[in-house]
Amino acid sequence: MKFYIETYGCQMNIYDSEIICSILFKSGFIKTSNLKKADIILLNTCSVREKPEKKIFNRFLKINKIKIFKNKKLKLGIVGCLATHYKNNLFDKLKFLDLIVGPDSYNKIPEMIKNLKTKKKEIDVRLANQERYTKIIPIPNGGRSAFISIMRGCDNMCTFCIVPYTRGREKSRNPNSILKECKLLYKKGYKEIILLGQNVDAYFWKNMKFFQLLELIAKTVPLMRVRFLTSYPSNITKNLLKVVKKYSNICKHFHLPLQSGSTRILSLMRRKYTVEEFLLIIKMIKKIIPDCSISSDIMTGFCTETQEDHRETIRIMNIIKFNFSFLFKYSSRQGTYAYRKLKDNVPNSLKISRLNEIIRLQKSHSFYRLKQNIGKIQEVLIEGISKKDENYYYGRNSKNDIIVFTKNKSKIGSYKKVKILNSTFTTLIGEIIP
Repeated sequence: MKFYIETYGCQMNIYDSEIICSILFKSGFIKTSNLKKADIILLNTCSVREKPEKKIFNRFLKINKIKIFKNKKLKLGIVGCLATHYKNNLFDKLKFLDLIVGPDSYNKIPEMIKNLKTKKKEIDVRLANQERYTKIIPIPNGGRSAFISIMRGCDNMCTFCIVPYTRGREKSRNPNSILKECKLLYKKGYKEIILLGQNVDAYFWKNMKFFQLLELIAKTVPLMRVRFLTSYPSNITKNLLKVVKKYSNICKHFHLPLQSGSTRILSLMRRKYTVEEFLLIIKMIKKIIPDCSISSDIMTGFCTETQEDHRETIRIMNIIKFNFSFLFKYSSRQGTYAYRKLKDNVPNSLKISRLNEIIRLQKSHSFYRLKQNIGKIQEVLIEGISKKDENYYYGRNSKNDIIVFTKNKSKIGSYKKVKILNSTFTTLIGEIIP
């Protein structure tokens, strides 16, 4: 059978799609990039926000036309977070759906597909207490960087977040299997690994904490860059910062979701820090690793957010000046505490207005941070040819900044010293040092 898979959402979803491909290949399935040639179409889904969820539903309505008009035997499946969010209700929302599989049941997909020969529908959205994919070697989609999931799930139970309900409690992975995957990727020619977790710095296996795992990985594959995300602010420790500083192959970048600059709103969100504590964390990071970059997630329009709360977010953004941020307006997610107990009483028009304001502010901060690189020489991993100009390569530095530079005899996938000459609002411009 031929399968087709589309992925929506975060890096963890991309990694999960690689796991699903590996599982299906092992069972004799063949991957196709042509929707019309597939026997089964899977959409790996995200349910964190309302907008991507609507996009997924609309996509499936279009895909169903293939089933109606061209291939009545075609099977359609939803996997990932949307599956555990809606469970059986998905069959009511999308009556043509054949398969629903949650994030902890991917091993069962081949059997479930075969069962569809005699059954009309198949569903498994049970969440596990332990990591299910330790023995699965994912198949990356190519490129020079590869994801490695070191833990899944979340225990923080923020009031706005659906992740604990769709991915379950925190489950850390055996470090031996992580190191094995790192070595395999290195042998295959990958130059960079990105360690993933809903709270990557909450990793804990027996007596091993995240900073110890990170140091072990840096030593095991010293010629590979190591990135990690997403970090929960309260889990940042001096031990972790010292490891990041010590090893040149560990990237000097932290992604720390602030969510709001108002301590009152943070309390309503059930975040485990105040604004003052967040600022102290930033101060500690900058003291130990002065030239690192810090990115964030910021939400506008959360329940009961006032103009004063919004101004506090603006104030904190101006103090920190994040290198970049993912910015979005709050959308209530069915099943969360905020959905059940708090009032989503900020008008949508006001959410959009506030969002546009912080987007403009972040653009100015990103430009400010990028300009600080001008004149410096940085090591860049060449990732490919620039989409805007085929005479240029593009790559990233340790701080996760994108840099474009004139081609020379260097090869894609190699590390090169690049002098930064200029900056646009989003990209650094440089030249390779001979």
